[in-house]
Amino acid sequence: MTVTTGLSGNEIYCLAQKQFSPGNIVIGNSVYSLGLLKTFGSGFSAVLGGEITQLTNLIKDGRESAFERLNLEAKKFNASAVTGVSSELIFHAGTIEFLSLGSAIHSTAPGYRVPFTTSADGQELYAQLDAGYQPICFAFGNVAYSMGVARGILGGLKMLRRGEIKEYSDMFNHTRHLALERIVDHARQNKANAVLGIQTTILPFGGVSEMLMVGTASSNPLLASTLSNQVITSDMTNVEMWNMASLGYAPMKLLLGTSVYALGIVGGITSVLKSFMRGEINELTQLIYEARENAIGIINDEAKTIGADDVVGVRTYVYQLGNGLIELLAIGTAVKKISGLKTESPQLPPQAIVVDKPTFYDAIYNYSSVNMNTGTKAINSISIIGRLVFFIIVVIYLVFVSIKHS
Repeated sequence: MTVTTGLSGNEIYCLAQKQFSPGNIVIGNSVYSLGLLKTFGSGFSAVLGGEITQLTNLIKDGRESAFERLNLEAKKFNASAVTGVSSELIFHAGTIEFLSLGSAIHSTAPGYRVPFTTSADGQELYAQLDAGYQPICFAFGNVAYSMGVARGILGGLKMLRRGEIKEYSDMFNHTRHLALERIVDHARQNKANAVLGIQTTILPFGGVSEMLMVGTASSNPLLASTLSNQVITSDMTNVEMWNMASLGYAPMKLLLGTSVYALGIVGGITSVLKSFMRGEINELTQLIYEARENAIGIINDEAKTIGADDVVGVRTYVYQLGNGLIELLAIGTAVKKISGLKTESPQLPPQAIVVDKPTFYDAIYNYSSVNMNTGTKAINSISIIGRLVFFIIVVIYLVFVSIKHS
């Protein structure tokens, strides 16, 4: 029987080592009215700022509907598992499509009776299985949120001075951790004690943003006895996790720290004037340094609280929020050495770490998603307006100084 799969040659090789053969691509989708989403986005909650619960639930329902239909299609193919599961949003004219994609795989092991779904591709799945983790299901957690008009007014007044805007920092820290809490809840409901390979994406649309975390809810009997009643979370790739497991380290928790800083009107004017000259802009250097230190300090404090040995894979990202505001996000995984933890194989096969090169490039369409793992962000009208307003303030200030001294 002919098989049409999304698995690459390297993935098929790796899965064969774990007694899996490729199956067909499986798809699930659900189409919603974009107008309905915008109605929720412009409601009372969006004015106040923070999470927009109705919108969070609406998007969650759409993602779940698409995923359920993917599962139904996988059952038609008698799949043992579905690997590389994704949860995407595609904007059409006036509608939004929730789309789940994956590739069915079939176990060649006799008596196999543990069907699962996973966000890991074939190579990552090999590493996860070899590190002693049994996948259970694809898991996700999301939160839709807005900066809010009311919160923006308060923050705008504080933006006149340089430094952290606690109202924004607290809101971003809260919403980012909500997504993490929800993916943990999803895992716990499916009797998993780990969520592995978490990928985080921020998608702006309709004046609001959705933060989405996807990963694989999994089980490891050794962790159940060592880290009792905990669901560990990790944004390490499964290949990275395999390497840490070979050294006896297990992930404990994905850590997030966010700081929102304002340059301040005086510092902003100074930096704009200095930008016309060559050389370092000390105001911006110091501001971004302080924001980064603050964000890293947040994850360091949490790591100490939970008793972690180290925090690995720490990355920092700077986002321009417009109107002279920047967000500094730090993200990493706390790890702890666990007695008896090891991998099944002494070494990963080369096929598990070879990066498959894309062979199709689309240079026409520019999607507006934001990926925190790459730091890419589409330009939006809010940031353009913010720069324009800031430029007007600078011009007014210079005119005022000129009149005063004339």
